[in-house]
Amino acid sequence: MDAVIDNLPTYFEGFRMTLLLLVVSGISALVLGTIVAAMRISPVPSLRAFATVYTELVRNTPLTLVLFFCAIVLPYLGPDLAYAASAMVGLSVYTSPFVAEALRSGINGVPVGQAEAARSVGLGFGQTVSLIVLPQAFRMTIPPLINVFIALTKNTSVAGGFFVFELFGATSRLANANGDAVIAILLGAATLYLVITIPLGVIAAQLERKWVVQR
Repeated sequence: MDAVIDNLPTYFEGFRMTLLLLVVSGISALVLGTIVAAMRISPVPSLRAFATVYTELVRNTPLTLVLFFCAIVLPYLGPDLAYAASAMVGLSVYTSPFVAEALRSGINGVPVGQAEAARSVGLGFGQTVSLIVLPQAFRMTIPPLINVFIALTKNTSVAGGFFVFELFGATSRLANANGDAVIAILLGAATLYLVITIPLGVIAAQLERKWVVQR
């Protein structure tokens, strides 16, 4: 354990970047995924087609390939982003279809009569979706959405392969420098990942219980 204790500053440096990747990419993916989910149920055929192609294309593309495009190819096309910013863009884009699909399952669970009632009182598509459908869809999909964010937490480790010094990158550096304590180094990294994922599961359970009572 000496190797872990002696290198706590390096661990925490990587842990901070992992948290930053999770928060920024999670919020961005939630916003983008919500837009895509709304487009999937839009009355405009071209929007539905675009959202369907986007969802199927991105979620069936390996994350490594998405991050490679953002970190290596994208700078040649114009935007000159730091590797950390490129990783946030890639993780946001990659995660958004999974958010959209989770939300779409919730949208399908909202009774059709509620949307018809909203239209009968004069609400447009945007108002019906934002005021009636999506709030209920979010309540129904808290567990799958949290699962998406737990998966995102683990996916941030891929950014370590693209020059981002996050928790996996820090662990890799420490393991190379402490060959006689690799197991302890890995256990230290696993503990820090659990520090993020276990509270997410607890929050999901609490929110689900709270909103189940309200329904």
